[in-house]
Formats: sequence, C-alpha cells, structure tokens
Amino acid sequence: MKSVHILLVEDNEGDILLTTEALDDSKIVNNITVIKDGKAAINYFAALSSGAQKPDLVLLDVNLPKKSGHEVLQYIKNHNNFKHIPVIMLTTSSAEQDILTAYREHVNCYITKPIDVTDFIKAVAKIEDFWINIVTIPDKRR
Repeated sequence: MKSVHILLVEDNEGDILLTTEALDDSKIVNNITVIKDGKAAINYFAALSSGAQKPDLVLLDVNLPKKSGHEVLQYIKNHNNFKHIPVIMLTTSSAEQDILTAYREHVNCYITKPIDVTDFIKAVAKIEDFWINIVTIPDKRR
C-alpha cells in the first residue's frame, strides 16, 4: 500500500477535521502533519533543511495567522530543496488577486473550498486521487 506524507497548513479547526477525515477515508496510508499558522509552516520547512522527511504534498490555506499562505508559498518555491514539492492552495478565497498571486508564485493548483460539507470532502478526495494516484511527483529525498 502506498504511503505519503501530506502537510496541511490550515488554521480553521473545522476544515482541519474535514480534510483529515477525507484523507483518512482513502486507500492510501497518509501521514498528515497539521500546522496552524504561516510562521510555523516556514519554521517547519527551515527545520527540514537539517534532513527531516519532506512532505510529498502541501495543502496550503491563503488566509493564515502570522504569515500568509502566499508568504509560505514564496518560501517553499524559492528554496531549491523544496520547490519541487507540489503545493495546492485550498482556501475559501476566490479573490482574483489571490489566485493570480498564487500562480505567479508557482502554486501547482488553486482550489476554492466548497461550502457544502459533502462537496468539500469530495474535493479533498479528488485532490488526493489526482496528486497521489495519477500524477508522478519527484522523490521526496531529492
């Protein structure tokens, strides 16, 4: 059975619960790390430089305390050790400026969170199916 490490950077407890439940329901063994603010996410990546296991995939909210999701995305994509890691913005923001900024910062995908709980769970399941089962991502040891 395939095993992946997903980093979820999200401050909303309800969205954390829904996302982790949707990921737990899959056929893939997920190791999910949850970080609740942008500064802690950047610190997490800074600590990875010392050799800790990199995530296979990052699910990143835009509106985070301390540092925005855009700042976290810039940090990830501006470091050679991390820029190959797929980053998906999963956020309530549908603001055109957030979308444009995210793509300019090299986000791999931008998804506006569905409001309906069932649709939200389906969206997370589709993210996982596409990014883990269909797409080939670089080896995380790189």
